[in-house]
Amino acid sequence: MKYVAAAVAALVLILGLAWVVQGNDFFMYKVFAPQYAKAQRQVFEGTPSYNKGMVQELENMQVDYVKEKDPSAKAALRSVILHRASGYNLNDPDVPADLRDFISQLKQEQDAAR
Repeated sequence: MKYVAAAVAALVLILGLAWVVQGNDFFMYKVFAPQYAKAQRQVFEGTPSYNKGMVQELENMQVDYVKEKDPSAKAALRSVILHRASGYNLNDPDVPADLRDFISQLKQEQDAAR
């Protein structure tokens, strides 16, 4: 009977330790995962490939905007361009001055349209 009780106690102890470790792992993930993801995002946004890609995408949208003749399509493009540019650092040295001026002009047009 002593051996059965010892075996049950050992099993309960092992299960209890596993539960504590798993709970601790969840707590650590809950606390540190957002900061880890934020750090990953900051590193990604600092890479040259991200910055060059964003500038290229905004320049392509600028060309599309200039080519567009339909006012409603132009307004939709303006909204998309401003949305894409809103989270990007336009003061980055890789951003050409004409692109900065274009985005500033779009902001003024959007404010005037309201």
